[in-house]
Amino acid sequence: MSAIDQVDESPDLGRWTMTLVWFLRIMAAVSMVKGLYHWSAVIGVNEGHGSSFETNGVAWQAATVFFAVIDLVAAVGLWLAAAWGGVVWLTAAISMAAVEIFFPKIYGVGSVVVVAELAAILAYVGLAVMAARDRPE
Repeated sequence: MSAIDQVDESPDLGRWTMTLVWFLRIMAAVSMVKGLYHWSAVIGVNEGHGSSFETNGVAWQAATVFFAVIDLVAAVGLWLAAAWGGVVWLTAAISMAAVEIFFPKIYGVGSVVVVAELAAILAYVGLAVMAARDRPE
């Protein structure tokens, strides 16, 4: 039985567990939007003949393709509430924050992005701890 089946079929889940599942689904939607945004940069949506993907540096191209793929994979895993989804999402979030902080020439220093990613990570950890305490032994 998959994790999503357990969530949907189990009415005795605690409040924190259900809150965690909804948080994961919201983050799945956010990851989906982020992944589609990066894919739109790769394929040059609304850019006309000269795509910015082709004119940017190799580091920018590599980072954009990486986030285009990992964000969509994370979205699927988060929506399913699978353990691997959380791991992939944490990898994507930490990677985005690291790129913004340590490699400012790729995307520029986006302090809002860094704060948002770190806040989401802290919220996830907090909800995961509360959900673990909520579980019956």
